[in-house]
Amino acid sequence: MAIKKSELYNSLWASCDELRGGMDASQYKDYVLVLLFIKYISDKYAGVPYAPITVPQGASFNDMVALKGKPTIGDDINKRIIGKIAEANKLTGTIDVADFNNADKLGSGKEMVDRLTRLIGIFENPALDFSKNRAEGDDILGDAYEYLMRHFATESGKSKGQFYTPAEVSRIIAKIIGINAKTKPSTTGYDPTCGSGSLLLKVADESEAGMSIYGQEMDVATAALARMNMILHNNPTAEIKQGNTLSNPLLLDANSRLKTFDFAVANPPFSFKSWSNGVDASNDIYGRFRDYGIPPAKNGDYAFLLHIIRSLKSKGKGAVILPHGVLFRGNAEAEIRTNIIHRGYIKGIIGLPVNLFYGTGIPACIIVLDKENAENRKGIFMIDGSKGYEKDGNKNRLREQDIHKIVDVFNKQLEIEKYSRMVPVMEIEANEFNLNIPRYIDSQEAEDIQDIEAHLLGDIPNPDINALHPYWEVYPTLRKTLFTAGSRANYGKLLITHDAVKPAIFSHPEFTAYSKKVITVFSQWKNKTMPKLKGIAVDDKPKKLIHEISEDLLQAFSNLRLIDKYDVYQRLMVYWSETMQDDVYALVCDGWEAGREIERQEKKKEWEGRLIPKGLIIARYFASEQRDIEKLKAGSDAIARQMEEVEEEHGGEEGLMADAKNDKDKINKASVQKRLKEIQDDREAADELKVLQNYLKLAEQEAESGRKIKEALAVLEKKVLDKYKAITESEIKTLVVEDKWMATLERDIKTEMERISQRLTGRIKELAERYVIPLPALTNEVDVLEKKVHMHLKNMGFVGNEETTDRYSV
Repeated sequence: MAIKKSELYNSLWASCDELRGGMDASQYKDYVLVLLFIKYISDKYAGVPYAPITVPQGASFNDMVALKGKPTIGDDINKRIIGKIAEANKLTGTIDVADFNNADKLGSGKEMVDRLTRLIGIFENPALDFSKNRAEGDDILGDAYEYLMRHFATESGKSKGQFYTPAEVSRIIAKIIGINAKTKPSTTGYDPTCGSGSLLLKVADESEAGMSIYGQEMDVATAALARMNMILHNNPTAEIKQGNTLSNPLLLDANSRLKTFDFAVANPPFSFKSWSNGVDASNDIYGRFRDYGIPPAKNGDYAFLLHIIRSLKSKGKGAVILPHGVLFRGNAEAEIRTNIIHRGYIKGIIGLPVNLFYGTGIPACIIVLDKENAENRKGIFMIDGSKGYEKDGNKNRLREQDIHKIVDVFNKQLEIEKYSRMVPVMEIEANEFNLNIPRYIDSQEAEDIQDIEAHLLGDIPNPDINALHPYWEVYPTLRKTLFTAGSRANYGKLLITHDAVKPAIFSHPEFTAYSKKVITVFSQWKNKTMPKLKGIAVDDKPKKLIHEISEDLLQAFSNLRLIDKYDVYQRLMVYWSETMQDDVYALVCDGWEAGREIERQEKKKEWEGRLIPKGLIIARYFASEQRDIEKLKAGSDAIARQMEEVEEEHGGEEGLMADAKNDKDKINKASVQKRLKEIQDDREAADELKVLQNYLKLAEQEAESGRKIKEALAVLEKKVLDKYKAITESEIKTLVVEDKWMATLERDIKTEMERISQRLTGRIKELAERYVIPLPALTNEVDVLEKKVHMHLKNMGFVGNEETTDRYSV
């Protein structure tokens, strides 16, 4: 049985919990990723002749498992497992950075033994079977790695999270620099500040055949992490160097000049102050600053950018993540920026949201480079993507819709108001080569201007009504239903009360017709997509599947006005991430048989269908039984309400049930029975007796009702359980694809429609309420209230006291 991705991630992150207390969060990865690495190469290469990675006899993950519980486990892992693998593959200094016998970090004696034993046990999870790199038809390992790296970066804090470029940003870069499925393996990709290598790998993933990967990283442990990462992602021949790229570049050609590449990407440390250490910038032997200028001694942003430009081939392409300051800072940086623009190397600039990166909270941008036909470039394409993101803990994250929109707009060079435009170089030159995006794209929301005349005289300004033109284009006669001409030119008046706005919109024929049109578009996509979903087979690739159906959904909604196709796309991608992904991975692992399986929760003594919730089985096959149970529950609730009414009427301190309370001052069946025995022969307690007997009768009815409900539920439970066992494959496909997936997505689309219409409703009501009472009417109301206050003051004896009346006047 395939484990759910969410459960797999939680299991892996649990390995980090074993390490807490003895080390900084930034060091978890040094241990966890080494174990992941050994598990991977053991599954994939152990016993395989001529494998790119050698797993020596006695040094596999299974041999590590055999060490569990042994007093020498830490030292044995270092020497017998990691040491042998490092020696056999020339990985000394790479996988042996973490010391598994470090008492300061892992504890001493039994504490270390228990901790390492539990840690190894987590990686024994059967779902972590990497005998195929693309386990279960997809890159399970890659996803798990990304999950771990993001959490490591999050917990490592501001100063230690820079080893990781957020996967969302890496995906954007990979998709806009020109790599595609047809890119050849001989194509070279380079990252001079590669960190853990995540950005490089995302770029390489865009080519189906792979690429030749090169990188350099200054930090020793992070460079080791990158080398492991390359092997984990089936790129064992990638060349990763360790050293300072600016002072000692190690990727050189036969003539000791900088090696040049087809593609280059980087997320260098922002505003690196010590970049010039060891660099003779005025006489750089690699020619990186010649003809451009020398960056400021205390800011290395342009030093990295110029290094990348120099490292690109004559038709090379690249992208660099840098702080926004590089776009507008003056002095030496302005000179460099001018020289780069003159050469036409900057193809585009993409502004990103603030607080996106783990090492800093400042806003950043992607500078897209392209040397091909640079001399003929007449403009720079700019995107302001700073507004599109979601909160994720204390960081911001790009949503799937934000990524897709940026990639679409950039690759198609689409100009969208307040979002993107092609800026002519002549315009940039007129702005003294300042590239600050707000100079060229005004992405600010239009100010909601208060109309003084409307406040004075009433009615709603037509410009405010006209601003809702996207709605009037879709609902052309709705405007006449809601508004009429005001008492003055250029003003309108609401024809209905504020409370009637929403019903008027939602019942309008044009609104109804548009809603039907949206559902029709969804239904057409649904009918096209269902055969593909019902055809899911073992070893299919889930990522390929979601890419295909999500692109189809985008295309289906691309010609509809008002509803944003990217919002619809986001609905699908969120559902994929939260639910559908786990379902599909189960299907490509175990087939449609997974639909018959149930999962038991032993602690709660409950169970649920693995793919098909019980509720779907009940709704389709046992609806009448469910209705009968609902009727029984309704009857039981009615009895309970009657008992509450009796308690409320007679349960007070002097009530007829006051003496029927138990030690906890509560009334229940037992306490009432006890009181009845006490007063059964008391003739003076006839009224109390009658009330108690009535209450007891209701309590017995409630108990009987509860018994029937319990019996009915048990019968239904057995029927549902039997149905899981007998369900056909065709029925499974209907329940999963139609009743679960498509029904959920259709509800999401309807919710999206309601959200759009709620915005229209809210805005109209806001405008109506803003100008509903003109200033003269308010003044008259104030005068009336002031007279009332003065009258009260007079009645209270304050007449003649000028100070008091002034103090209390309105």
